[in-house]
Amino acid sequence: IAVGYRVNSYQATQFRIWATKTLREFIVKGFVLDDERLKQGKRLFGRDYFDELLERIRDIRASERRFYQKITDIYALSADYDPNAPATQEFFATVQNKLHWAITGQTAAELIYASADAAKINMGLTAWKHAPHGKILKSDVAVAKNYLNEAHIRELNRIVSAYLDLAENRAERGVVTRMQEWAEFLNRFLELSNYPVLQDKGKVSALEAKLKAAEEYEVFRVRQDREYISDFDREVKRLQGRK
Repeated sequence: IAVGYRVNSYQATQFRIWATKTLREFIVKGFVLDDERLKQGKRLFGRDYFDELLERIRDIRASERRFYQKITDIYALSADYDPNAPATQEFFATVQNKLHWAITGQTAAELIYASADAAKINMGLTAWKHAPHGKILKSDVAVAKNYLNEAHIRELNRIVSAYLDLAENRAERGVVTRMQEWAEFLNRFLELSNYPVLQDKGKVSALEAKLKAAEEYEVFRVRQDREYISDFDREVKRLQGRK
């Protein structure tokens, strides 16, 4: 306890909060009960815990969430999950870039910066909100996933699917998984699959990528407005062709 009150770290702060609350209760009552553990029954991580965990994992798999969001959703199921922990903030901040780096050798920002080009067809995009016939919007060009090709998407699917398989397997076997383990599992899986693992934040910032994409879009938008054929335009042409 003495060490916990002297050390200055996130974990120490959490310990001090817990210790102060627990000691106060002991002084007042003369005893301390772990209400949450009592509610769980004989085991903190009983069968009910893993059954619910399995259900939530399968719900994540079936969801329409983005690739990296499914991985962060699994991380959030950690037995010791704390949204405010530095480890959580680090994982959430890097997981998207780790996936993009693994399959393209570029971070999300680097991919946007290198791919956004007003001179290219569809500004270099392979997907956008109103594809394939709708207009490309400014918001579309700032999304890294919109520049990935079909092979990249298949690779992302396989990586995320393997991560979900691991989560489901551990839940079925009643294995408790903590935050640090989920973060390590992602790195180890990428290494075992011979994917490069991102070691830094990349050479292009998110702001630089966003500004570059916005500049290219302003040039592209003029050409798009000039060449765009709406559903109304198509219908008019179709009717004129009947005459």
